[in-house]
Amino acid sequence: MFAVFAKIGGFTFGGGYAMLPILQREVVDKRQWATQEELMDYFAIGQCTPGIIAVNTATFIGYKRKGVLGAIFATLGVVAPSVVIITVIAAFIRNFQHIEAVQWAFEGIRAAVVALILSAVIKLGKKSLVDVATVVIFLVVAVLSAVTDLSPAMFVVAAGLCGLLLKGGKKDAAA
Repeated sequence: MFAVFAKIGGFTFGGGYAMLPILQREVVDKRQWATQEELMDYFAIGQCTPGIIAVNTATFIGYKRKGVLGAIFATLGVVAPSVVIITVIAAFIRNFQHIEAVQWAFEGIRAAVVALILSAVIKLGKKSLVDVATVVIFLVVAVLSAVTDLSPAMFVVAAGLCGLLLKGGKKDAAA
């Protein structure tokens, strides 16, 4: 588990959102450690809890698979590459940050991260936007997050309540 999350942590540039496509491939598709729905839930909870999304998500998945030890090893795995990489970069960045080629490389990396995040959003959308209610929740959150500075945690909580009211009310009415 440590090795898998170290691989994920070592090749994730751009933060937690950029980690999502790699998590989908490694944790859902290859190893079936979590379902797509569970991964989305862990990711959403990871946004609402203190700390880094990638660390929180790794901890949830590790705990689900192997309990407390799994959570510890998954968390250490996802963090270890960053600690090593940032230590090396910090030692040398001042020497190279002014070089135009280095600046161009970082621009290219940022563009690739945007594409990876978009790919993950499209995959998640196909699984999550299953009816009119979920599409409406998505559109409202998308618009409000673009035009306000509200916390993502507020959106997740509000969307959860909306889902509960919209979906839960239908089940109660049918009973």
